[in-house]
Amino acid sequence: MNKIQKLAALSVLPVAAALLALPAQAAERPSCPVPSKAEAKRSFDAKSDKPPRGATAIKGLHVNHLPNGFTYGQVVVNKHDGITEYGYQWTDDRDDVDIRHRSLWVRVVCWPKAGSLAQLRNAPFDTGTFSGNTRTVKIGDRQVLTQKGDGALGHGRYAGWVERKGVVVTVMASQPLVPELTKIIKGIEL
Repeated sequence: MNKIQKLAALSVLPVAAALLALPAQAAERPSCPVPSKAEAKRSFDAKSDKPPRGATAIKGLHVNHLPNGFTYGQVVVNKHDGITEYGYQWTDDRDDVDIRHRSLWVRVVCWPKAGSLAQLRNAPFDTGTFSGNTRTVKIGDRQVLTQKGDGALGHGRYAGWVERKGVVVTVMASQPLVPELTKIIKGIEL
């Protein structure tokens, strides 16, 4: 092998190393966190956690700002129409209709078609659709769609955004937690 061939072979090594590292990087950051079979079974069986799980209740997602005052928690998994909804709901002992009721629901939706905020208005979610009077706000570096919670969502504020292609995150905070909603959203890491 002459000098030019050796130099050409050596110059390819960094490129080859970078290409080999791509699958490892993709494994570190999965496209969308999915629930385990055990989590899906817990959701189906409607098992609750007392005390509730903490900031890492959803595998692959970290809630850095989790308010205090919750007594129960529950995994929520739903698969339908080619999407997987995976979340956790923290709640207190008060009745759902009590305006002081504290509830926080954080959900990751693996929806391959998701790519823009506008799509959330027509997303095929079973619960928590953006069908009301929505507005777009910037929270941190995220463009977030928000609306007043109503109906099945209860009182408070509902928010959602496309974290990256195919991955949607939604947050529902009951009325007492609305003042902390910006901190909650800023603190979510996927």
